Amino acid sequence: MVNTSPLNRIPSEFSAVTSVLREARNTNNVSISEIPAPARLAPYSYALGAEVSADETFLRASGEAIDELATGRIVVLYDPSSPEEWEGQFRVVSYIRAELEHELGNETMLGTVAWTWLEEALEANDCEVVAAGGTTTRVLSESFGTLADRSSTIDLELRASWTPVIAEPELIGDHFEAWIDLLCTVAGLPPLPEGVSALPGRRR
Repeated sequence: MVNTSPLNRIPSEFSAVTSVLREARNTNNVSISEIPAPARLAPYSYALGAEVSADETFLRASGEAIDELATGRIVVLYDPSSPEEWEGQFRVVSYIRAELEHELGNETMLGTVAWTWLEEALEANDCEVVAAGGTTTRVLSESFGTLADRSSTIDLELRASWTPVIAEPELIGDHFEAWIDLLCTVAGLPPLPEGVSALPGRRR
């Protein structure tokens, strides 16, 4: 969903980029939908949410089925003034959360590994970026009392942002495809296979 500043005409550059992202479609285990965009981060913004669903083969150690492997949102910001910290007019902001197997969740290098997943996804999709940054967080959930029979879980939260270097609007699609690949990787699934795209008409 697009957020724009009151009384402002939507710039053609931003409109062209959002037109590309509006073509996003569900694929394989990934469901994609427009979500409300934040209003205070930039004069113009557009947001998509995605969920990676599981099938019966994904079980916790306790034998419980996992319905949702990962969830996330991606926001494209546009500020014609080119904020100094962005180093450009566009900015991509990402949030991904996924439940991990305990062995991986307790890995001391998890944060570094997760950031490497992002870098590899961007590189694999030929994305040029500047001013990339982010954080990783591990969330341990334990249940007590009447909920004591629930298994403990470890979730990974990956927050990241970067400035996409795009000479033409269509190139934002590469960044979206990279984000979908990252979402799948964090969920424990392989990236979308060759020839499959979340954006119709695009070849991978």
